[in-house]
Amino acid sequence: MNDLPPDLPRLRTLETWLALTLDRVRQQIAEVERREQERQRGEQARPPIPEWVIERGLNRDSPPVAVHVGGCHMAGKRWKGVPRDVALRALAEGVEPCSHCRPDSELGFLEG
Repeated sequence: MNDLPPDLPRLRTLETWLALTLDRVRQQIAEVERREQERQRGEQARPPIPEWVIERGLNRDSPPVAVHVGGCHMAGKRWKGVPRDVALRALAEGVEPCSHCRPDSELGFLEG
């Protein structure tokens, strides 16, 4: 059972079509590989998640809104990574701890 055409002109046409299709497939493979390399470089260049985060209010002059453990999904978009002592100081000064990630528990902060 032969599913190829029997004559040379149609075989040559098929050969040309297959060559063009193979070129397109190879171009697509190269494009996908390039995007994957870019994605991997982006992941490697991404700064590490801070251990502690202070969420800011609506403008840069407003006081902090909450303290979060780094990577908390509730931190919103206006946050800044801070060291442990700054997070502890913020809690001591009355900044609310996030009720989801519980930075006060993670920091061992006990209200006096």
